[in-house]
Amino acid sequence: LILSEKMEIMKHVLRKSKLSWCAKREFSIDLTYKYYTNNKFKQNGKVIAEYIWIDGTGINMRSKSRTLTKPVTDVASIPNWNFDGSSTQQATTEDSEVILKPVAYYPDPLRGGDNILVLCSTYRFADKEQKEIRPANTNFRHFAEKILELAKDEEPWFGLEQ
Repeated sequence: LILSEKMEIMKHVLRKSKLSWCAKREFSIDLTYKYYTNNKFKQNGKVIAEYIWIDGTGINMRSKSRTLTKPVTDVASIPNWNFDGSSTQQATTEDSEVILKPVAYYPDPLRGGDNILVLCSTYRFADKEQKEIRPANTNFRHFAEKILELAKDEEPWFGLEQ
């Protein structure tokens, strides 16, 4: 059996097993990692960019994948994207478009190659003509950037508490 067939069999076994949801999740993550690291996909110079953002709960993370035509050299070369924010508690159904603006990217440890993980800030249109954008309800980076800009000459200290 090839690896993808083995994975399908294991997924079926997991669904029928009496393992706790935590154990099933751990096993599923392990299978996914093995699948991506053991298969070298022929991408013909293209790159998979996994756009990642915080949804309307302020807790959960969401993502969606996009194929780019060439490897990325800087964050400015990654295009903005959008999604329907009504399903993520970030917009109403009448005005649901949310804009994803890339702010940083990192190599994708699962897919490998030139594939990347793209961290994004979220924005909504402020007007009906869709010319002006404003930060979405969970885009706290926007406010943090203003504060950090005011203190750019300071040396930050960070501490951990138990």
